[in-house]
Amino acid sequence: MEPYTRCLAHLAGPDRTAYLASLAPGNDLDHRGTVLTPELLDGLVNKIRDPTTNRPRMGAVDFSEATFTGDAGFKNAIFTSRAWFDGATFAGAASFNRVTFSGITGFRNVTFTGRAGFENVIFTDRALFGGVTFSGAALFSRVTFSGDAEFRIATFAGRAGFENVIFTERTFFGGATFAGAARFFSATFEAAPQLGPLVCKEALDLSGAVFNAPVSIEAAAAYLVCRRTRWASTGSLRLRYATVDLSDAVVEHPLRVTSHSSAPIGIRGRALDESLLTERDAGVRIVSLSGIDATHLVLTDIDLAGCLFTGTVHLDQLNLDGRCTFARAPAGFHWQGRRLLRWTPRRTLAEEHHWRAARGAAGWMAEPDGAESAGPEVLATVYRQLRKSLEDGKNEPDAADFYYGEMEMRRHDQDRPWAERALLAVYWAASGYGLRASRAIGWLLAAMTITLLALMLWGLPKDGPKPESTGQLTGQRITLTTDTPDLDNPDGPLPERITSERFDKALRIVIDSVVFRSSGQGLTNAGAYTEMASRITEPVLLGLVVLAVRGRVKR
Repeated sequence: MEPYTRCLAHLAGPDRTAYLASLAPGNDLDHRGTVLTPELLDGLVNKIRDPTTNRPRMGAVDFSEATFTGDAGFKNAIFTSRAWFDGATFAGAASFNRVTFSGITGFRNVTFTGRAGFENVIFTDRALFGGVTFSGAALFSRVTFSGDAEFRIATFAGRAGFENVIFTERTFFGGATFAGAARFFSATFEAAPQLGPLVCKEALDLSGAVFNAPVSIEAAAAYLVCRRTRWASTGSLRLRYATVDLSDAVVEHPLRVTSHSSAPIGIRGRALDESLLTERDAGVRIVSLSGIDATHLVLTDIDLAGCLFTGTVHLDQLNLDGRCTFARAPAGFHWQGRRLLRWTPRRTLAEEHHWRAARGAAGWMAEPDGAESAGPEVLATVYRQLRKSLEDGKNEPDAADFYYGEMEMRRHDQDRPWAERALLAVYWAASGYGLRASRAIGWLLAAMTITLLALMLWGLPKDGPKPESTGQLTGQRITLTTDTPDLDNPDGPLPERITSERFDKALRIVIDSVVFRSSGQGLTNAGAYTEMASRITEPVLLGLVVLAVRGRVKR
């Protein structure tokens, strides 16, 4: 340390006193490798305090490799030139609150053992925090980064707060690791093209954040909270392990949310260390799209089993790519109150699970604490919009499940007329709203069997018709009249009416009825009415079978 041969910590008393007395506001400071106690640092800072503002003011400073043995206070300081703290160690709390850095600032490879406070700080040039380690809380609330903000390979062992921060230029968080929560609440990213790739063991909170330029966010995080987050330009969320909340987010341009199958590649081409998250499923789950405008939203390979869609705007324009999964209806028989019901497998909304569970249906997911259960009148609309979204994407087979859900909600909507609900109940029982071919086939076979038995037992006459002709001779002219007598109803015990001959005749009539043809067979009155009924019901059931099969194979 000029003009002395020793560092400030090892200067003799008179020399130290003389050095401190020589300092004035705005002086440059060079204390590389110096061990600074709280008392020594306070004495140094007080000597450069500007009497007009009562704020410490210094020129170019270099505290590289310095060791701050206790609490280090630089509160309200003004650094009028570059400031280097590279490799320094802060053994206690470090306070840089309300500091102004006018030049390039370097905190690379610094170790903060205690709490690090950078609240209300202004960085007018580049801020370099690459390789820094925060063992305690790191608070950057209400900070303005006018230049690039670099946090490459930074380690945050405690809570990291970037609330109300303004990032004017680029941000570099590649390889950063957050062992606790990382809060970017109400942060503003003016021109940052990328955030990450980073790892966050707990919640990465972007609630209220604003992205004014195209941005790609890459993160392996337990939770990603984007409530009221605003994308004023295009964006991409490339995630792993994350449970995502997009409630009330504002998406003004295309935003893609993608689940990555492999770890993000950090700096130097190496995959990020995800050991903090390996106990979780690597897939991505969205828990809420409520309040978001889905016009520009694209979801790829996302788990939507627990997602709340109620309140989503323009849900019919949501774009689902890849393998997006939904909750499944519980298969098999389950009790609902005193009734034993059988549920058919299908894709369902989480809200339907909550509604049915609230009504006592077993096997359905109950709503989480604090959530409000939507009724059938609301869910019918949600199902209809999701169905249209898939149909517009030429995915009609998967859209069929949402059509089923829509019809189910309409059937259970007590505000609809009872006649409509009764008609829907018949449609459901007959063919599962034209989507359950097995149910329609079962009813068709049952109808054909009933018709067949009715014809054999009562519909076919005892004997075939025997026309009788009578004539009258007048001169050389003969007049003939042919009459067909009424057919005799079958008699005798019912088992004796079941013969192979009568079975063959009845089967022909039944087959003709299925394809809406008249057999032309002489029948009793009971047989005639049976045939008329079968010519109406059986073609309808056959049509429902065809409709159900077509719904599952249509491109």
